[in-house]
Amino acid sequence: MSTPVNSSAENGTGSKSEQAYQVLHAKISSGDYGPGYRLVLSSIASDLGFSVVPVREAIRRLEAEGLVTFERNVGAAVAGIDPDLYLHTMQTLSIIEGAATALAAPAIGTDELAQARELNRQMREVLNAFDPVRFTQLNTEFHALLYGRCPNPHILDLVHRGWGRLGRMRTSTFRYVPGRAHASVEEHENLLNLIEAGAPASDVEAAARAHRTNTLNAFLAQNGQPPSPI
Repeated sequence: MSTPVNSSAENGTGSKSEQAYQVLHAKISSGDYGPGYRLVLSSIASDLGFSVVPVREAIRRLEAEGLVTFERNVGAAVAGIDPDLYLHTMQTLSIIEGAATALAAPAIGTDELAQARELNRQMREVLNAFDPVRFTQLNTEFHALLYGRCPNPHILDLVHRGWGRLGRMRTSTFRYVPGRAHASVEEHENLLNLIEAGAPASDVEAAARAHRTNTLNAFLAQNGQPPSPI
C-alpha cells in the first residue's frame, strides 16, 4: 500500500515530470521508500496533484537509472540491493580508501581532526535513538574528511566513484545490521587516534581497510554468507 508523498510539488520548478522525479528520487535516496516498495502511479499522482502521465515518465527515468524495477502485471517498485555489486564495491573501497586515508593522514590538520571527532560524537548520540539514515549521512561526512586530502588524484577519483556507487544503491549496512554502528564509532576513534599520533602509514591503512571490511562482513553475516577473503 502506498503512503502519501506529502510533497509541495505544486511550488516546485521545472516540468511536472521533473518535479515528480525529484520527489521520488529524494524519497528513495533517503530510504523512506526502501527496496521493494511499490510505487502506485495513481496514488503518487493524486498526492502530487498531477496526472499519471508525468509520474509515469518520472518512474521510467528512475528505472533507467536502476533505482526502480518494473514487472508486468505487478507494477513499479523500488529496486533492491544487488548483493554482488555491494560486495565488490565494498571490497574495492576497503583497498583504495585505506590507501587514500593513509596518504591523506599527514595533511589532516587539527581543525579537520576536531571536525571528525565532532561527527563521531554526533554518531554516538544517534545510537541512543538509532536513525540509520542520519547515521549514514554522518558516516559519509566523517570518512570524506579523512580521505579528502589524499594527494593522489587517481586514487581519490576511485574512492569517489566507490562512494557514488554505494549512494546509487542507497546502501546503508546500518539499516540492516544496526548493531554494527556501535563498533563502527569505536573503530573511528581508533583511526583518529592513529592519525593524531602520526602513526606509520601502514598502520593507518590497515585500520581504515579493516574498518571497511568489518562493515562488509557484518552485512554478509546478516545474510548468511561467509566473510570477505580480503
